[in-house]
Amino acid sequence: MIYIIDKILLGIIGQPIFVSIYEYIYHNQYKKTMKKLFLLFLLLASFVGFTQETISPYYCLGEVSENIETLIPTVKDTLTATGFNVIGEYHPEKNENLYVIAYTSDELINLTQKFADRGLLAATLKVGFVSKEGKTTISMLNPEYQFRAYIYEGYDNYASKFEALSQSAIDVLKPLGNKFEAFGGEEKKDKLYKYHYKMMMPYFTDPVELNEFSSFAEGLKTIRENLEAGLGNTAKVYEIVDEEMQIAVFGVALYDADEGEGDFLPVIGEDHIAAMPYDIILQGNTATMLHGKYRFALLWPELTMGTFMKIMSTPKNVERFMEALTK
Repeated sequence: MIYIIDKILLGIIGQPIFVSIYEYIYHNQYKKTMKKLFLLFLLLASFVGFTQETISPYYCLGEVSENIETLIPTVKDTLTATGFNVIGEYHPEKNENLYVIAYTSDELINLTQKFADRGLLAATLKVGFVSKEGKTTISMLNPEYQFRAYIYEGYDNYASKFEALSQSAIDVLKPLGNKFEAFGGEEKKDKLYKYHYKMMMPYFTDPVELNEFSSFAEGLKTIRENLEAGLGNTAKVYEIVDEEMQIAVFGVALYDADEGEGDFLPVIGEDHIAAMPYDIILQGNTATMLHGKYRFALLWPELTMGTFMKIMSTPKNVERFMEALTK
């Protein structure tokens, strides 16, 4: 029986590295014990893990000679002409060399709302612009990366729909640049839903609770009024609100010069500008945000611990800004 299993394994995997493992075990007569067979399967599983498909958080569409102000209407018109809705835009850090356009679609909103655990956070996609030395680099947040991270349970049941929406966004924006390549690090696709940076660090399922209101209506009114007042040197970039389902997402600009975007983005990398702005989500009567130690790591996955240590106070600072908006 073991001989038959050996032959099947050799016939199926047939790759040099696996054949070497096979021959080593065969010639040393380890095949006589089930323990050694079990070790073989563990080795095979580890090698398969190394070949799992990976995904990056961003795509670079290219570098063009036009300035940001010239590109903005072109990108917005392209999005709206192809079924997407532009819901917000701003200069992160109030820096004229940085710009973000946030967009979504009715189909994307309806799909993400099927996921009760803050699924609507996945509905907002972004295009980023960085201007340097007379050139503008256009990037986009990889929709599939965000979908796989934020749709915590049930992604596989709707994978074909999410993949179609992701491809649609790519197809629309890809022609705007002169190249198309992934950047920003890599993560395993099938593990992204349970991403965390290091042991003991937060997951998607560990949000920060900002405030609990007497009702959804009170929470919506409070957050809107505080953003309108620019509390804490913040500003509303976008909002998605469904009063019937009692859910709302707000994109928030963090303009504080000492502890906001102008403080942490130059440190961790402005090329990832399509990660901004930060979000608040109100579901029912409870307002939450993704933990900074999760969100920054997720969208800047290639950074070292040394770099993150330089912004060690940022997650708590962002939490403080967001909490103030819900009071």
